[in-house]
Amino acid sequence: MVEERKTRTSARGRLLAAADELFYAEGVNSVGIDQVIKRAGVAKASLYNTFGSKEELVRAYLRGRHTQTRERMARELQARYRTTRERLVGVFEVQGQLFAEPDFRGCAFMCASAESDTSEAVEKPTEEYRMWVRSLFLDLAYAAGAPEPEALAKQLVLVYDGAGVSAWMDHDPSVSKAAAGVAKALVDAAFAPSPPPPGTRRTPRRARAAENRVVAAE
Repeated sequence: MVEERKTRTSARGRLLAAADELFYAEGVNSVGIDQVIKRAGVAKASLYNTFGSKEELVRAYLRGRHTQTRERMARELQARYRTTRERLVGVFEVQGQLFAEPDFRGCAFMCASAESDTSEAVEKPTEEYRMWVRSLFLDLAYAAGAPEPEALAKQLVLVYDGAGVSAWMDHDPSVSKAAAGVAKALVDAAFAPSPPPPGTRRTPRRARAAENRVVAAE
């Protein structure tokens, strides 16, 4: 029984590794079950005993990608950046690590969604991933004390998505630096003091100091 569980676990790991490589490189619709089985080096029965269907294998592949991305982001942000405000920009530097990988082919969820019509095995994990992306920026914006966290988070999500597409389509990993620059400008603007209402006359700093001395003398 123990040996059987070990074999099943080993087969699951090999199938997931093969699916991750093939689905990401060639697409979830383009890759057939036989290709995954051949790459994993397991019997066809192992796939159906473990996952039940290709749909469930696709679901497991996407959830595995989500877990890898989420854990990597959390680990790198915690290790490299001291404040939540720094982490709002740091997200793009961590994202840039993915762009620099030799097998980078864009967002796995975007590619799978583009291939799929209404497959629940793709839609559900993709919804979960997108919820995480939005929550990542929103939680950081709130924690950093942004005056309008929801607006800032929405802007940063747009930059995050655009950077991923540009890095893939243009084959340019350096996009992450430009994205981080845009993110920093947005964060700095979000935390900038609000300008005075129209018609409000601002007292120069030196004049205010003189007024304070007069009041103190009285």
